[in-house]
Amino acid sequence: MEYQIALVPGDGIGPEVVAEAVKVLKRVGEVYGHTFRFETVLAGGAAIDATGECLPTETLAKCKTADAVLLGAVGGPKWDELPGEKRPEKALLGLRKGLGLYANLRPAMIFPELSEASPLKPSVLGGGLDILIVRELTGGIYFGKHETFRNADGQTSARDVEEYSEKEILRIGRTAFSMAEKRDHHVTSVDKANVLDTSRLWRKTMTALAEEYPDVTLDHMYVDNASMQLIRDPKHFDVIVTSNMFGDILSDEASQITGSIGMLPSASLADGNFGMYEPVHGSAPDIAGKNLANPIATILSVAMLLRYTLNLSKEADRVEAAVKEFLHEGYRTADIAGGNTEALGTVETGDKITALIR
Repeated sequence: MEYQIALVPGDGIGPEVVAEAVKVLKRVGEVYGHTFRFETVLAGGAAIDATGECLPTETLAKCKTADAVLLGAVGGPKWDELPGEKRPEKALLGLRKGLGLYANLRPAMIFPELSEASPLKPSVLGGGLDILIVRELTGGIYFGKHETFRNADGQTSARDVEEYSEKEILRIGRTAFSMAEKRDHHVTSVDKANVLDTSRLWRKTMTALAEEYPDVTLDHMYVDNASMQLIRDPKHFDVIVTSNMFGDILSDEASQITGSIGMLPSASLADGNFGMYEPVHGSAPDIAGKNLANPIATILSVAMLLRYTLNLSKEADRVEAAVKEFLHEGYRTADIAGGNTEALGTVETGDKITALIR
């Protein structure tokens, strides 16, 4: 089979980690008889520098015609002084909205070899951690009305509007419940229903939806309690489903308790099989071009791409197994290396993992 992949390297370390992920995909093609065609497009700061826009029309058009999109990272201090609508990060919102990517899947997992890197005690981790956060991605406060204005007293005020429809909640809820059916059959819906009308609708809709999934247990949790329980009792969670802003915050918290944000992939899915795949980490401009970035999160994002968009589960399992073998053999990148462990660079890490796909 032949597959078309749109590459959005972006800024900072984005091009470096995407390059290593491409090596892995090419190797998968060699071993399993697939052909991957790649087309590189611009977004973020790189696009601003080249075209004056963070998300050129051509980029969105080419992403729409691809089978999947692989993204590195966008942003950096070089563009911090630009107004909000012109910033590199706005390209992410544009891609999500333009491609209909409403469901963000962010696994928070700890590899046994890296358990000591977690800031949590072994007694809390209980030998491992595997949480999936399902974040609604195209609604809520990030896509609501934003305005800064003068109020009646002449003071500057600002407001951002949170809005959700039943349709949006049902759509993301079905994604979460279907994922839970393949895992430990437990969904925790996170909201702020004691304060917000949107959260009350969210809770009511999720409760009704749960009746369609009798084999899945649903519980509800306020976001402030959820943020505490992620630290206190993370093994309570299997699948967490929540709104755009709450998901943004909780998934970053979850990534930190795993020990390294450089190990965590993500998928953003539309209806059908289309998706955009990217590491959870940012552009890390301070280490860009130094061969220090950890490409494993991007490589694991490739595994998600193979599984969720291309339906190549065997190939996805092989990529994940190669990462586990890499770690089991004692190889480490700078962000996960202990004091007595020599760290491999970005390129060397990509080469080692690629060679383990056989």
